[in-house]
Amino acid sequence: MSARLVQFINSPTGPKTTHFWGPVANWGFVLAAMIDSRKPPETISAKMTGVLSVYSLLFMRFAWMVQPRNYLLLACHASNEVAQLYQLSRRISYDMEQKGKKS
Repeated sequence: MSARLVQFINSPTGPKTTHFWGPVANWGFVLAAMIDSRKPPETISAKMTGVLSVYSLLFMRFAWMVQPRNYLLLACHASNEVAQLYQLSRRISYDMEQKGKKS
C-alpha cells in the first residue's frame, strides 16, 4: 500500500473511526433527496424537509468546529442542504401554483 493510503487509514478521520463511517451513512439522506426529486411535489412534506435543512445546517457547523475537522461530514451535510432546499423550493412553488388556481 502507498504511504498516503496507510496514513489515511490510520488518521483520526479515517475508516477506523466514526468520523468516517458516520458521514458515509449520512450520504443516504442526500441520495434519498436526489431520488425524491423525480417524485411529484405534492408528496413532499414541507415540515420534514425544513427540519432536514436545519439539521444539515447545524451539522455543517459541528463538522467545522469538531477537532479534527471532519470535511467528509461537512461535504455530506452541505450536499444535503442543497438537496433539501431544492425539494423545499419545489413544494413552495407547487403550493403557490395551487393557491393561484383557487383564486
